[in-house]
Amino acid sequence: MTSFDGAARLLGRLGRGASLAARTALPVDTNPVPADWTHVTKVDPEDAKKLPLLYPLYLRHTSAVSVGGSADVNAANTEETFDLLGPASVPVFHEPSGPRHVTPRTREQADLLAIPEVLNGDSESLVGQLGEGAEYIREEMVPEMLRERLPWLPAFATGALADFATSWLLADAVFEAYVIQNPDSAAAREANVAESDLLSPREAKQRGMAAERHLESELVYLEYSGTYGGDEAAETLDAISESLTWSRLWYGGGIDSRKRAEAMLDAGADTVVVGDAFHRVADEEAELCERAADALDPDADPSAVREWVAENVAVADSNAAAYLATIPGAPDPERLARRYLSATVRTWLRLRAHRAAADDRRGDRPDLGADLRRALGPDLFDGLSEADAALVRRNLTALLRASRADGTDEAAHRRDGSKPSADEAVATHLGLTFSA
Repeated sequence: MTSFDGAARLLGRLGRGASLAARTALPVDTNPVPADWTHVTKVDPEDAKKLPLLYPLYLRHTSAVSVGGSADVNAANTEETFDLLGPASVPVFHEPSGPRHVTPRTREQADLLAIPEVLNGDSESLVGQLGEGAEYIREEMVPEMLRERLPWLPAFATGALADFATSWLLADAVFEAYVIQNPDSAAAREANVAESDLLSPREAKQRGMAAERHLESELVYLEYSGTYGGDEAAETLDAISESLTWSRLWYGGGIDSRKRAEAMLDAGADTVVVGDAFHRVADEEAELCERAADALDPDADPSAVREWVAENVAVADSNAAAYLATIPGAPDPERLARRYLSATVRTWLRLRAHRAAADDRRGDRPDLGADLRRALGPDLFDGLSEADAALVRRNLTALLRASRADGTDEAAHRRDGSKPSADEAVATHLGLTFSA
């Protein structure tokens, strides 16, 4: 061993010691996942999971948005989802369920890449997919990026840079150690978690300690995926939380009310993750706007729309109020839900009227000029950041462009298998389209 090698190893040990001290002994927080994220909204890219028409209104109350899902997710719909969420004012990160869901576009748009590790699944779910992912990054993704950005790079340098870039991308990612406790969920099927693999609170605590101290996982995630863990989950969270000093502890599964969200936070979770409750808002909007279109004039003023919503919608029991109630920092979820549902109805009525008038003037395509903002009314954007308001305008314009004169969706008429346009992708992921 040369003196240079010895010095390098000493520096390596000192670096590891400094990192360990920062995590355990020093009064600093080196975890890249912000400690003030108490609520994360999970958006599933699969086409069946829709977004509310004015989703930036709802998402401005959450701490961050996670993009990922366990079924019918691919690189294309993941990129489309990031295109929809990336310009929003809320942080957006990526939780891929497969290595090939990570692309150069998603890496550019995601604030964080969270790589899953299932602590009570099979070895494939812990290290198998990580190995597959490392191979994909090293042999496909990084070389493609280098060819696009550094086409002049000689071949002998490509391999070394690819090795470095692969290690850097993985070092820059955060690792998410899952304990999956619902064997009937899609996540359990993906990780081969059976009834016999479920953990007691003490066993979950031990796995959490291994995740933090050996795997150095930034996140430990107690996952009930679609069902509420209740007292059992609370006991497990309490056991895990007392053993963690650096890793964040997240809970996901069945959070659809403030009571449930607060119960998991009180039990020791740093963050609750909500997915289905958000997507159900989009399902609710389609039926609501259909009823409103039969009852209200297209140019109904805001007060008339609010009155109709108050008289015809049980807002307290709505999916909109239920989702907003899961966010501890959202004030008066019922009031917010009434406001947002009214804004959605008014927007939809005016958008339909604007499109119909444009069809009369221009034939098969609506006029998408500067009058769109005037047609919607400037008060729609009250309270939205400039970025979120621009995102709403972009999406509404895309819906108009993607629609046909006969009132159906352009993407539904595609028969040649060609890639949909950006406007068609927006229409695919929003719950309200002109075919509804």
